[in-house]
Amino acid sequence: MKRLAIGLLSVLMLTAVACSKQAPTQGEAGQQSEASQQKLVISIPAEPGPLDPAVSMDNTAWKLTYSSYERLIEYNGEKTDLVPGLAKEWKVSPDFMVYTFTLEPGHKFTDGTEVNADAVKFTFDRLLKVEKGPSDAFKKIKEIKVIDPYTVEFQLKEPNPLLLPRFAGNYGSIVNPKVMEHEKDGDLAQAWLSSNTAGSGVYQLAEYKKGQYYKYTPNPHAKEKPAIGTVYFQINSDVSAARLKLTKGEIDIAEGIPVEQLLELEKDNNINLVKVPSLLVDYVYMNIGKGHEALKDKKVRQAISYGINYQAIIKNIQKDTVIQLRGPVPEGLWGHDANAKMYNYDVDKAKQLMSESGKTGLELTLLYSATTPIWEPLALALQNDLSQIGITVKLNKVAYATMREMLDKGEFDLSLGMWTPDTADPWEFMTPWFDSDSWGLSGNRSFYKNDEVDKMLREAASIQDKEKRLKLYQEVSKIVNEDAVYAYLDQRQFLLPISKKVKGFKYNPMLDGIYNLENMSISE
Repeated sequence: MKRLAIGLLSVLMLTAVACSKQAPTQGEAGQQSEASQQKLVISIPAEPGPLDPAVSMDNTAWKLTYSSYERLIEYNGEKTDLVPGLAKEWKVSPDFMVYTFTLEPGHKFTDGTEVNADAVKFTFDRLLKVEKGPSDAFKKIKEIKVIDPYTVEFQLKEPNPLLLPRFAGNYGSIVNPKVMEHEKDGDLAQAWLSSNTAGSGVYQLAEYKKGQYYKYTPNPHAKEKPAIGTVYFQINSDVSAARLKLTKGEIDIAEGIPVEQLLELEKDNNINLVKVPSLLVDYVYMNIGKGHEALKDKKVRQAISYGINYQAIIKNIQKDTVIQLRGPVPEGLWGHDANAKMYNYDVDKAKQLMSESGKTGLELTLLYSATTPIWEPLALALQNDLSQIGITVKLNKVAYATMREMLDKGEFDLSLGMWTPDTADPWEFMTPWFDSDSWGLSGNRSFYKNDEVDKMLREAASIQDKEKRLKLYQEVSKIVNEDAVYAYLDQRQFLLPISKKVKGFKYNPMLDGIYNLENMSISE
């Protein structure tokens, strides 16, 4: 895998100037009208979780909602720097306690009402009241003030120099306040938004057939008109069938195809296989806080980490398209420690640790779902590997939505998982994974608690001195690696087969798996 050089986002930026947006010429308008007949079909392997931006914490759902909403600021195409979105400019106080956004007039929700400061305040007040995983990104907000119809101010409880890029994430999606018309039993319209959209993005969810497809059509009031008139996210649990549909031209993009089949598609003259380095990692959650009592023993966790045949997984399952992950922060992101402790396959060492732990006849469950096809062979490989060191692994394959509920509640022993960052900062792989305030879907799915680690992580998140932050993160890495909080499997490439008729797709490592539908088109 090539190195992906990504720098720290410019969170110190105090002011951003809006990009000029020109109205389409008459010829361009005519082209957009003709292009509205274009249809894009994307195959996904499983039903995603809720679509509500205040609830969802995974890219599976985000790919279905991102183009239906706008955010105060956005990522710049394939780059990790920030550009104006709904906000034409913003400023951050020198003490990082006040963030002020000035909105660009003229952005409208799908019902024609204008996006204003009240809508921004409503969105973040609602998100904090819902108090699900996405709220963690904004929990330092003390108060949101509407200064005037196009100016909104965020006042914080304490300095947070890392807040700015959070506004570009899916959880920063601005929601139409009229969703409250769909509120039931005080749920803040969560039930309705789980399968509907209410944003000002270029697309809106027009139709949903459970287990079949999500159909999107353009927002008639969007400032910019997309080239593609209809987008389908088609659910195909049989990924081999999806591959066949792709080769026949019946669909345009197919997700979830096993790696060996993906590599075969490179030979197809009608398909492009996108291959770019990513920051997506695969790992195993070991439930220290709520799982099997034996997992509280560090020696058992270390034994599991030594008992995994990483190179066999890389060669036989991932087909050499990944690298072994060394420590919590992946290669290519600042904060990665090339000298971090890395567990390698050592059966004798693993057996020795199990013997020292005194845990014999250990039986653990391994949770996973069908949403990621690679998880089935990974689960079987882990089951076989750990049997060699005296651990019986019972596989528990469930629906993706069920898996996420179980992860949040801690109803598992081991679980497969993957993670990708929303900002180009090591915070993304440190605080969510190891801070005890982030138990469950927020990120700390091992339910790990270490007071010293908590203290260092919170200090690192409150300062802007990069060198000091780096030292703190490296110290935390030493502790959590020794504690074997997770078993780090691999760091992936982004692989996606796309019909050559599809133009304009751009991959952004902060938006892994999310489509820039507003820039894409179909050529016949």
